[in-house]
Amino acid sequence: MPSTLRKIATAAAVLSVGAFAAGCGGGANGADSEQDLNLQPIAAQGPDPFTESTAESTSTPTPALPPGAGSATPAPGFRSARTVTGSTPGLYGGTQSVASCDVEKQIRFLGGDRAKTRAFADAAGIDPGSIPGFLRGLTPVVLRADTRVTNHGFRDGSATSFQSVLQAGTAVLVDDHGAPRVRCACGNPLKPPSAHQGGWKDKGTPWPGYRGDRVIVVRPTTVVINTLIIVNVTNNTWIERRSGDDGQHDKRRPDIHIDPTKPPVPEPPSPSPSASPSTSPSPSPDCPTPTVTVTETPASPPPQSSPASPQSAPPSPQSPPASSPSGCPTATKTVTPTPSEPAPSSSPPSPAVPSPDTSAPSDLPSLPSDMPSLPSDMPSGPGSDPFGPSSESENV
Repeated sequence: MPSTLRKIATAAAVLSVGAFAAGCGGGANGADSEQDLNLQPIAAQGPDPFTESTAESTSTPTPALPPGAGSATPAPGFRSARTVTGSTPGLYGGTQSVASCDVEKQIRFLGGDRAKTRAFADAAGIDPGSIPGFLRGLTPVVLRADTRVTNHGFRDGSATSFQSVLQAGTAVLVDDHGAPRVRCACGNPLKPPSAHQGGWKDKGTPWPGYRGDRVIVVRPTTVVINTLIIVNVTNNTWIERRSGDDGQHDKRRPDIHIDPTKPPVPEPPSPSPSASPSTSPSPSPDCPTPTVTVTETPASPPPQSSPASPQSAPPSPQSPPASSPSGCPTATKTVTPTPSEPAPSSSPPSPAVPSPDTSAPSDLPSLPSDMPSLPSDMPSGPGSDPFGPSSESENV
């Protein structure tokens, strides 16, 4: 009998342990976690951290809302898409010449556990042997806006996955496309957030200034970024930090005149197809290429002394252009012809007689005014030249 009681007690204990494990094992991987948005303050490690914290900075406050932003609490489940490109100046912050994360300590933490090394590499999408080079190629910065990411934890020898919102001021390591890849407070690998499906519900205690509709999503750039333009969180000045650098080669950028106290500017949303444009509608893709129609404005004819000669027949009218769909553009050009010389008349013009220039001196001798006139009955014909040789000269 005692042995039977012992068997029953052992079975009950096994069932209770199994029920407890089932209740705690769901966590971020259960069905409910797909709709949860884990709120993670700056220094909180969160569920299932990979390593101890390697963060060096945990004091940056959440930036104020942009001017004109409302203060009303958004409806539950509402999440506006506020995407910011990874190369946007002011998306990240830091302290000049100071790294926000200890990368070498992160490498030592992961290198001491083979299971964590494999799980980290699997979540980050890299080879386990390339972890040191991967981490050293990242840039330590801090977030300047509440940022949504896909977070990863470590449990039972493998990586978990859950959606998180990281508070502004969180120390992260970003890659050369401007995307957060590691959260330094827990050593967790990070990836872009999953697609929005259904309503999200915040899980955790919101921090002061948190608003779900002001959370941003970082869009990695399509090209490699060699430097990041970040804000010095100690004095609100601009810094240029090389990708993969710990801040030792930071450069001040006083030539940047963007207000560093403003949060990063999100990308403009794509225009809605149903929204009416403020300007005239774009031509339909079916519109033909517009033909230029030239309209001549005749110039005033010059005054003529003689009646104008009959003009040539007017040109035949052009055929009207083919009809175009409504809204298609047309092109009309008005041309004023340059005045030209009048057309010649039917009778040939008389030759122009130049008038003598009396002011110019002449080398020709003037004729005497009392020169005798020639007789009117002068003989004509051969030998009648009055200035020919006389008979007296022939007899000499």
